[in-house]
Parts: sequence; structure tokens; C-alpha cells
Amino acid sequence: MSDVTTRDEDGILVITIDRPEAKNAMTKAAAEAIAEALDRLDSDDALRVGIITGAGGTFCSGMDLKGFLRGESPVVEGRGFGGLVQQPPKKPLIAAVDGYALAGGLELMIACDLVVANSGAKFGIPEVKRGLAAAAGGLMMLPDLIPHKIAMELALTGDFIDAQRAFEIGLVNRVCEGQALTAAMELARTINENGPLAVQVSKQVIEESRGWNRDERWDRQAQIVPKVFMSEDAREGAAAFAEKRKPNWKGK
Repeated sequence: MSDVTTRDEDGILVITIDRPEAKNAMTKAAAEAIAEALDRLDSDDALRVGIITGAGGTFCSGMDLKGFLRGESPVVEGRGFGGLVQQPPKKPLIAAVDGYALAGGLELMIACDLVVANSGAKFGIPEVKRGLAAAAGGLMMLPDLIPHKIAMELALTGDFIDAQRAFEIGLVNRVCEGQALTAAMELARTINENGPLAVQVSKQVIEESRGWNRDERWDRQAQIVPKVFMSEDAREGAAAFAEKRKPNWKGK
């Protein structure tokens, strides 16, 4: 049985970590399968949005410690932990979180563009409780996403926070009742209604501009955005608006 399963529906690729008996702890095989699925997401024009979730009511409990003791590392060269954290896909990726997103599971989650969580979900980087550190992105990325002192508290105490608190500090986009995947699919379908090239470039600018100097921002953006305004989709979007119909996107 595979550690990861995938399915696609209406242009959405759903990637499921499928190790419920181990709380979806990340293995080398799972990381490689996720990397392969993300490559497919970016290369297949029929796919526009990805969702990553976990089977059995848990998102991901982090690194598989039994594998760690055997010398296994759930890292893919060039892509990092879980085949994701160092090289996210170019297309939007949503984390659908039920249960626990802990340690590497939280780091996997924050590497995604958007997060939908069940109201009962729990979040944390408890590595310090095991004499480890959240070195798969948590220590570096959390301060970019939430207030510095809250990130520091999570890292130094290893304590968990609930979904409502995660929403309040901006770690989660939406909190839902019921399965997070259902709400994530709704969000993905909303994104899918928009021009795929415009969506991809918008993500690119938001991500890359965090590292741009203030004085170079406009020039750097001007190197990326024109292809959107000169695209067939831009003309189609304007025509569809004028003709009061849904646009027929081509992604070019």
C-alpha cells in the first residue's frame, strides 16, 4: 500500500498522506511521492490547484521517528522535508488540516499557500520536547507568517495551539466544521474560476517580493507581470465581462 495517494477532480489534484496507523508520520517514501505529485501538478495544464491532506483524521504528526532511528530521512534533495518545504509548486497549494499538524507536519502545512482547518485541529512545533529543533522550515518560516514573539513561544515551549488561535494569528485562512477537505475543495474551486496564468503569476509575485529590496520592487514586478496583461486570457476575461458570460480560460 502506498504511503501517499492522489486523485484529481475538476482541475484539482488531491494529495493524501495515507498512513493513518502512524498518524501520517512522514517517511522517505511519502516525501518522494509528494514531490512526484507536485511535479505533476505543475506540469499538467489540466490541473490548476493542489490540496494536501491526511487520511484518518490527522494531517501529519511530523517525521516518522522509527524511520529516524533507522537512519532514514524524509527529505527529497532540492525539495526538502516531505518533498515540499524548500520548493513549493508554482501553482496554488492548499493544506486541508484535520486533527494534528505537528512538527514536520506544521512545517509541511506552512509551506502551502493557504490553510483550511477543522475546528478541532491542533498545531505546534514540539521538537524541543524531544531534544530536536524545527529545522524543516518552522524556525525560519513561522516568524514570516505570525508575530515574532508568538513564533518564539511556539518554538521554545513546544506547546500546541487550537484552530481558533491559529486563525486569530493568521496561520490559518478558514476554520470549518466537518472534514477540512470539503472546505478546501470549495476554496480550490473558487480559485479555479479565475485565470490560471493570472493566479500563478500573482502567487509568484507575492512569494518572491518578500525578498526584494523596496527600491527594486516595481522593476522586479515589471519583469514578471506583463505576460499576464498580454495573454489570451486577459483578452478573454475582458470579453467575457462585456458579454456577461463565464470566461473560457486557456492558461496562456
